[in-house]
Amino acid sequence: MATYKRILLKISGESLMGEQQYGIDAQRLQQYAEQIREVAAQGIQVAIVIGGGNIFRGLSGTSKGFDRVKGDQMGMLATTINSLALSSALASLSVKTRVLTAIRMEPIGEFYSKQKAIESLERGEIVLLAAGTGNPFFTTDTGSSLRAIEIEADVMLKGTRVDGIYTADPEKDATAVKFDEITYDEIYKRGLKVMDLTATTMCKENHLPIVVFNMDKYGNLKKVLNGESIGTLVKE
Repeated sequence: MATYKRILLKISGESLMGEQQYGIDAQRLQQYAEQIREVAAQGIQVAIVIGGGNIFRGLSGTSKGFDRVKGDQMGMLATTINSLALSSALASLSVKTRVLTAIRMEPIGEFYSKQKAIESLERGEIVLLAAGTGNPFFTTDTGSSLRAIEIEADVMLKGTRVDGIYTADPEKDATAVKFDEITYDEIYKRGLKVMDLTATTMCKENHLPIVVFNMDKYGNLKKVLNGESIGTLVKE
């Protein structure tokens, strides 16, 4: 039995690279599409935000001489490319999707509004929310938090390449211990890099729970939504 009715799934752009060093891995993209189709078939309403780090990161671009605003705008376009790719992969599985963008770029996607997003979700369409918030200096994590709150999602699922939140980076520290549950305040106190501060604060102030889990392990999305205790739950 599904635990949530409406979710916002945040996927990192880096995860779309699969084993590649850059771009979109077709096999990883297909695996994501299959998992999303499976949970949508359970009647769960799914909105998705994808990062753009597999193509371009605005913040890292500034160290190479890019203007920060233009760099972030390039990052917004990267998230749109990823959204179109996932939309196409879902369409190949006969899943209906709708791409909504935070900046106008018809006919690539429709301009975002809360009403459009919710109406599409209620029709059973997968809604891909591209171009972040439409503003520079905001991450896709913040964009995810904002959209999740706007569309009145029950939870934000943050799909990463690790299986939850740890006391330290488990890829660098073998002694790192995983949390099954953690509060927003403890994330602040420990200085954990779960999401940027703005995104975490928005979730806390709007009582939006977060589940951080390993999206790269096939079948994990369904397990989370069926209430299995994988990943880390962030709550008040």
